[in-house]
Amino acid sequence: MAWIKTVPLKDADGELLDLLLKQRAMYPKEYEESTAGVTGTEESIVESHTLIPAAMFHAFSTFGALMSPDLPLSRRHHEMIAMMVSDTNDCFY
Repeated sequence: MAWIKTVPLKDADGELLDLLLKQRAMYPKEYEESTAGVTGTEESIVESHTLIPAAMFHAFSTFGALMSPDLPLSRRHHEMIAMMVSDTNDCFY
């Protein structure tokens, strides 16, 4: 497994902190709670992109925009579409 340097939220400052907080604010409430208790790790796909803050923000805020409750589909429909796309693309996660 490759090791990627990351900057956890607690260590972020300046532009990185600002963009992490803006990106997090766009995500559904269900994503606010850490899954470390279940997974046994605090690893984060978002944190793996913290060395390039602008790219991280644009890549992950897209997901936030696509999951917006202001869109005409319900949350369950958004999740169903995401699951089917992942399955179609043979994603294992």
